[in-house]
Amino acid sequence: MTGQNPPGGPRQRKQMLLRLDPAVHDALARWASDELRSANAQIEFLLRRALAEAGRLPGGAAPIARRGRPPKRTAEPGAETGSEPGTGTGTEPGGGPDAEPGTRDR
Repeated sequence: MTGQNPPGGPRQRKQMLLRLDPAVHDALARWASDELRSANAQIEFLLRRALAEAGRLPGGAAPIARRGRPPKRTAEPGAETGSEPGTGTGTEPGGGPDAEPGTRDR
């Protein structure tokens, strides 16, 4: 059963060798960098877009996996916002941005 995916499990990604003109590769790598993608991810993105525009993208094609850092979570409803004490908000003893000159803690 080697090389097969379990039912419902992630699909194995196909590997292929691609030969490109060096100038085309350089342009592709610059474009990928501009969009914060690897050259490989840029090629897959462009191929999927071309297939979709031609009406040839299979319906069963899995979406491109999102890589990198997950998106920032929004604050929970009811969660306190604002600064913690001692972070230089000007509300603690020792002076903040509005303290008189020479009175700030050293």
